[in-house]
Amino acid sequence: MIDIARKILLHDKMRFVITVSGVAFAVTLVCVQVGLFLGILSSAAVTIEKADADLWVTSKNTANVDFSIPFSENYVQRVRSVPGVERADNLIVWFSRINLPTGVTEGIELYGLENFTRWNLPWKMAEGNLEDLRRGSFIVLDDSARKRFGNFEIGDFREITEHRVKIIGSTQEAKSFTTTPLAFMDYHLIQQTDPIALAGNTTYVLVKLSPGADAQAVRSEIMKRLPYHDVHLKNDWAKLSTDYWVSSTGLGLNMAITVFLGCLVGVVVVAQTLYTSVMDHFKEFATVKAIGGSNADIYKIIAKQAVIAAVVGFMLGAAMSLAMQPLMASVELTLILKPTFFGQVFVGTVALCLLASAISFRKIASLDPALVFRS
Repeated sequence: MIDIARKILLHDKMRFVITVSGVAFAVTLVCVQVGLFLGILSSAAVTIEKADADLWVTSKNTANVDFSIPFSENYVQRVRSVPGVERADNLIVWFSRINLPTGVTEGIELYGLENFTRWNLPWKMAEGNLEDLRRGSFIVLDDSARKRFGNFEIGDFREITEHRVKIIGSTQEAKSFTTTPLAFMDYHLIQQTDPIALAGNTTYVLVKLSPGADAQAVRSEIMKRLPYHDVHLKNDWAKLSTDYWVSSTGLGLNMAITVFLGCLVGVVVVAQTLYTSVMDHFKEFATVKAIGGSNADIYKIIAKQAVIAAVVGFMLGAAMSLAMQPLMASVELTLILKPTFFGQVFVGTVALCLLASAISFRKIASLDPALVFRS
């Protein structure tokens, strides 16, 4: 049966190429779109995932890490007094404006801590020393800012809300979902850039638990002492921040539509090709029935054809998707393609191709074996 399936499928090589190309296109479309989707979402909570904090204290109903709401910085003392808390510090995340040498004013997202290194923020320094941020009006910019702000060098000066700051370092991989470049400044310096909103205030409290401490118990105690705030576990806060962008921007719906269209393309191409192949080889299938083959044997032949098309098409589509990773990286887009995701796509490809083959089987199921004896 395997030989018959392969021979029928390869009888018309151009038809086989078209079938495999359709499957490969569908696989590439799904992989690239979902990979870009995951790449974009990876920046939605990257600072949460990289920060060495077990709990995040936020204002009530804060939607995500970027859209922070100020509250009194003195609340950190209440958090520090909770049993099970090893350390707690204030963190400011704030949108501001930066004046560029070209005269253009751009948006910038500022992260402010008194001690960056002990919270692993930022996590990948390219140049400079984070400890120097405490020593004056200094700033560390992420390399991704070059796309929006133009090239910059260590030692250059910029203005943030009329405060002249010196660039003393650069980071890598610190990107915001909003595409607004990230910068790192001393906690008190950020307060000075917007004294009306930030004087005496913070936007988050980062909490590191003592070894062996019960995270849920500590969280509950902090919520008792700060009843008008939210306290999130690290993973929950990352998921909440990510889910906000999926639901509020329509990204989730866009991805679902793209995946659906990719699957539809693959099913239609495979179904049409197999159906045409079946119609062209009616007598061969009648012969199988005439020599005692059952409908199950017929479906095995058609199913084998579908699986061959699925496997070859998937391999080509996966290869094309991987080849696009460096191309996407060259335009600063992240394409995340994990082995587990490829496995899911492979299973889905085979399942959809088998589903498409069922359309052809319906035509063969009622085939009269006597057809083989007719001229």
